[in-house]
Amino acid sequence: MLEVRHLKTLHCLHETGSVVDAALRLHLSQSALSYQFKELEERLGLALFVRKSKPLRFTSAGLRLLQLADEVLPALRRAERDLARLAGGTAGRLHMAIECHSCFQWLMPCIDQFRDAWPEVEIDLASGFSFAPLPALSRGDLDLVVTSDPLDLPGITYVPLFSYEALLAVANEHPLAHKLHINPQDLATETLITYPIERDRLDIFTRFLEPAGVEPLEVRTAELTLMMMQLVASGRGVCSLPNWALLEYSTRGYVSAKKLGSKGLFATLYAALRSDMLDAPFMRDFLLTAKDVSGDLVGKTQNSEATPATKPADDLSGQSR
Repeated sequence: MLEVRHLKTLHCLHETGSVVDAALRLHLSQSALSYQFKELEERLGLALFVRKSKPLRFTSAGLRLLQLADEVLPALRRAERDLARLAGGTAGRLHMAIECHSCFQWLMPCIDQFRDAWPEVEIDLASGFSFAPLPALSRGDLDLVVTSDPLDLPGITYVPLFSYEALLAVANEHPLAHKLHINPQDLATETLITYPIERDRLDIFTRFLEPAGVEPLEVRTAELTLMMMQLVASGRGVCSLPNWALLEYSTRGYVSAKKLGSKGLFATLYAALRSDMLDAPFMRDFLLTAKDVSGDLVGKTQNSEATPATKPADDLSGQSR
């Protein structure tokens, strides 16, 4: 009667707080997910949550199943890891690079979890600021690259981790802090603070300013997110960062986060790897762990009502290039 998929979908509903966001995360239509919940409730003869409640409220039956999910799903993941070890080698190499320092916020907890589960896998981490990581991945110097800018390279597969919204951080006293959203022309008189990477790898240029033919007054670089926030808070410029990277600073009132354009500026973060590594047990487990950890962070961003963002579930099929 009760299946693992039911526990996964109920857990996802609890994590996201709405059927709409849960459907997005699970790659299902809203109607399909609603039907799944209705079918389960009919089987059990009990309602699991209160429809149209904000925040979402679970019934006693729903809370009991959530408790079961918290017990079963981690145990299931541990069993899958053990079976993967039995099926073939526990040792391997995972040398990775990231192209944005803001990724450290969710990547480091992910690596900690993975290291505990796969102690014999050699892990190394590098920043993508000083070299081109995707060509290094093709050469075999790296095993995984976290990127939002996929390149068309033979033999490379891109697995989507989650989608996010890029926001503009401005000082609380800045005139732009009172606008509902930022237009490209608003940045023509501003100092734009970015990470020290080429502008063709920055969405604020390629997808926001350049299509409108706008150039900021000045561009300044900083390697650390905290340094960027200090510069913004002191009125030295503005900067664009993912919603999860700005969440801590905006909720504490350190800076104001503003939407870029009336519809927002959205992007997807990918894990790039060589196609022949996709089926390696430790690689698949790292990708699932990355999805879980980043999903928790994105869920917190959603629940804070910062901006909408979604994460694919356990789809590891990827996109070959």
